[in-house]
Amino acid sequence: MKNKWLQIALSVLSLGLAVLLVVYLPQIVRALTGKPVSWAEIGAVFGTLTAGEIALMTALWLLSLLSYTFVLTNSLPGLSNLQGLTLNAAGSAVSNLLPFGGAVGVALSFAMTRGWGFPNRSIVVMTLVSGIWNTLFRFVLPAVGIIALLIAGEVPNGTVAKAGWTGSISILVLCAVVAAALYWQRAADLLGSALHGLTRLLRLRIDASQAFHRLRADTAGVVRTRWPGLSLGMVFFLGFQWAIMAACMHATGAWPGLAQSIAVFALSRVLTSAVITPSGAGIMESGVVILLTTAFAVPAAPATATALLFGFWTYTIEIPFGGLALGAWALLRRRNGRNAGTESPSTISKAPQ
Repeated sequence: MKNKWLQIALSVLSLGLAVLLVVYLPQIVRALTGKPVSWAEIGAVFGTLTAGEIALMTALWLLSLLSYTFVLTNSLPGLSNLQGLTLNAAGSAVSNLLPFGGAVGVALSFAMTRGWGFPNRSIVVMTLVSGIWNTLFRFVLPAVGIIALLIAGEVPNGTVAKAGWTGSISILVLCAVVAAALYWQRAADLLGSALHGLTRLLRLRIDASQAFHRLRADTAGVVRTRWPGLSLGMVFFLGFQWAIMAACMHATGAWPGLAQSIAVFALSRVLTSAVITPSGAGIMESGVVILLTTAFAVPAAPATATALLFGFWTYTIEIPFGGLALGAWALLRRRNGRNAGTESPSTISKAPQ
């Protein structure tokens, strides 16, 4: 009971902090950048949005949701795109409402997929594989953002450029090594040996090598056969999310350039990992505004409007949409349960032993 009430208290505090960060975003921007902005100015920018721009953002948002269903359907063979959409929407709603909502989301995924007849083993593999692919692409994004800026020449001097290239290539190589180890046994053995040596050097109690080999054993079958679908699903999902940000920037007059928009998008996705608020709400918006105004000289009002608008399409709207998806699933489950209860015992087939 104590843990339950503690979780409720932390959730309320986390949501409250997210709301405060958004409400006082103009003051935060002024304090960190020295550029004054008011809600009246932000509202004036919102007032310039056209129906066509809103329709475009809506279409891109729906396409991004559809794209991610391919990550789930490739992680769990037999899952339909409609089921994947429902699973993604419901999980996002939970994650967007609770700090550390991932654990609750996993429990919800188990309940939903078990209700559709999938075994526990397959559900565990889906959770691992989709989590691995999300993590890999979350690591890749900062490297892509830095490289985009380097190619566009958005660096102060050669030393910074050299450091940027070194860091970006290092991140990409690390992700490539992990991906290869998940696919090839020889690469897995080499990485396992390296992790074992690192564990001994740092005198850790946990054997990272054994943990990695267990992870690979659990996911090898799906990764070997379905990595193209998993990767394309993530690429299109993130691509459509970047397109949403680009549409927001153009609509508010905050477009800083192609390379700059990629860098801002990469930062926004990294900041969603800030667990102090659900999905980094409030923190993501602040980071986007600060980067746009200080690094790319975008006026404060359009920059703030962009951050809030992008946060709406990638965070806020997913809560009611996920609630509807979860409610539909619950109603269908209850209806199916009632229908099964009205059948005579002789018509109910036995589950295979």
